[in-house]
Amino acid sequence: MKIRIGYELIYDCPQPTPMILSLSVHYSRVSDFIIPDYLIADPPIPLTAYRDSFGNWCSRIVAPKGQLRLSTDALIRDSGQPDVVVPQARQTPVEELPDETLLFLLGSRYCETDRLSEMAWELFHRSPTGWARVQAICDYVHRHLTFGYEHARSSKTAWEAFQERTGVCRDFAHLAITFCRCMNIPARYCTGYLGDMGTPPPYGPMDFAGWFEAYLDGRWYTFDARNNTPRIGRVLIARGRDAADVAISNSFGRNTLKGFKVWTDEAFQD
Repeated sequence: MKIRIGYELIYDCPQPTPMILSLSVHYSRVSDFIIPDYLIADPPIPLTAYRDSFGNWCSRIVAPKGQLRLSTDALIRDSGQPDVVVPQARQTPVEELPDETLLFLLGSRYCETDRLSEMAWELFHRSPTGWARVQAICDYVHRHLTFGYEHARSSKTAWEAFQERTGVCRDFAHLAITFCRCMNIPARYCTGYLGDMGTPPPYGPMDFAGWFEAYLDGRWYTFDARNNTPRIGRVLIARGRDAADVAISNSFGRNTLKGFKVWTDEAFQD
């Protein structure tokens, strides 16, 4: 299948403002592009790019005083296959984990393993290890939290989501990640495009999506506590410890987000 992806972001800055943007599709999907996701700025401005410590492609700009429109409109090939499910995937003992996975066992900005460790062991210590334990965590988080955009808050942590029992996709991911880490399963946050393809209506407003990956049996697997079912058409943008590592923009000065649109739809044209 082919998927049209893109965004339009409009910022209003009272003065020239440096920004770091994480809007480019992950390098692992670059070979799938039919039309690349070039970042277009209006008015045109200089742009430089670099890879961060997680391998994500980031852009650096200085937004001019006034309004700046950032956009892309890309076309990408996708297998059309749902997320992989491997119920027999085993949990790797901590002492056998690869060095590069250990970071994803630790607490982070939005994932307070210290505050949720006791609760995690109380809830999940009886569940089988490996895939079944991660799925038990997803099942619990999916039931425990009520989804709603009115519950979004940029500062909300996994502990706060657990207490408030509400959130958006990033909160579902943060809570599941935290429980996984508490149970000695490396877990990392993912952000990207995820449309409504393959799901029945009604459809909500489109946004960037948040999910997570857990390390089992020698590789990373996709899990989605918010939807809690294999989905098609995921297009990864970035990975990190939590949402703090993959924010779509980090600005170093005052600004107002005046416009925000995201699209991801199956494309039927040749």
